[in-house]
Amino acid sequence: MSRHTRRRSKSQVRMTIAGAGILASAAVATTVAIASAGEVPRAHEGATTKSVKAGADHAVFVQGNELAGNTIHVFKRGEDGELTASGAYATGGKGGDQVDAPTDSLASQGSLVYDRGSHLLLAVNAGSGTVTSFRVEGQKLTHRRVVRSGGDFPSSIAVSGNLAYVMNAGGAGSVQGFRITANGLEPLGGSYRSLGLKNDKVPLFSSSPGQVAFTPGGRELVVTTKSANTIEVFPMRRDGRPAHRAKVNDSAGGVPFAITFDKTGRMLVAEAEKSTVSTYKVLADGRLKVVQKPLANGQNTLCWLERAGDFFYGGNTGNSTVTGYRTDRHGRLALTNEVGIATPPSAMSQGVIDLAVTQDEKFLYVQNGTSGTVDGFRIGRNGSLTKVTTATGLPPFAESGMEGIAAV
Repeated sequence: MSRHTRRRSKSQVRMTIAGAGILASAAVATTVAIASAGEVPRAHEGATTKSVKAGADHAVFVQGNELAGNTIHVFKRGEDGELTASGAYATGGKGGDQVDAPTDSLASQGSLVYDRGSHLLLAVNAGSGTVTSFRVEGQKLTHRRVVRSGGDFPSSIAVSGNLAYVMNAGGAGSVQGFRITANGLEPLGGSYRSLGLKNDKVPLFSSSPGQVAFTPGGRELVVTTKSANTIEVFPMRRDGRPAHRAKVNDSAGGVPFAITFDKTGRMLVAEAEKSTVSTYKVLADGRLKVVQKPLANGQNTLCWLERAGDFFYGGNTGNSTVTGYRTDRHGRLALTNEVGIATPPSAMSQGVIDLAVTQDEKFLYVQNGTSGTVDGFRIGRNGSLTKVTTATGLPPFAESGMEGIAAV
């Protein structure tokens, strides 16, 4: 049986919806339905449009990850956080589906990235082994460029200055560097580094790497590996290339997945096994020093983690909740409430996966893979979340589904 025609196991479905029917959201939300991919405008290679504004402006970008043809769904963000569909653009590549993924086809964080410096939106095409760049003008995407990712099943992108590194999850796994130019991405010779994994070209979701990220300042490149239970750190050379070998660190918690950083540069890693977050100091030689041991949130399958000022928000796909965290003046991480739930799920909020925070740190947007929706929340002064919008009609998770979100 073809991998794309297989059925999900009952245990995977139960994991996706576990606990979702117990909780209900009392927040008032507006709902936005988007047209199907065939009913909205598509960008073509070399297409040009009249410039609205250099760079993204109050926009939310969602990667559809469709197997037949990957699409970026664009929404205009109102001052109140409400989303209005404004178009969809073909990437020129195909989406992908990792083997036995329970809710998230790419099983990664950072598959769609907006770079404010270059005004480029970068998207992985996991099924084609390519990466697409678009120039962003307001809420319009132009000047599409597609390049090879340098490996199998690209699933995460990191940007620092004029450098972009793509993490390829298939096969041995790898990172490949690119220069960010006016014409999109250009491969950086001599930057390819293997991760030494043992996956098929389309990896098993639990044994693929979770994310690639630069430390603040770009001096180190970090990759999480799930089943290997390691965090690999490549010190970066001045020429933009990584050290030939990574420093391999054991993860403080089980199944390290997503990476983010606090204001002081300490690294926070979300760990899926027991829904924990560990805090590290990254040393110059690539070693990690544990600053705070794994903090449990009491939820099910924490995978994604993003920062909003002094607050952090984590996506728990197992029971479709979002957890809030905050740091005190000493940098110590704690939950924003005792139960570990910043916002409960609703019937339209099933299968929480990737999430994104706006540049002004006022709003959080959360992808719900199973229900094919995106929820928008206003971030309160105390870190509380108030739902303000729900966008519907996005590709729900079945044999594949959307994954990847960026917000400005």
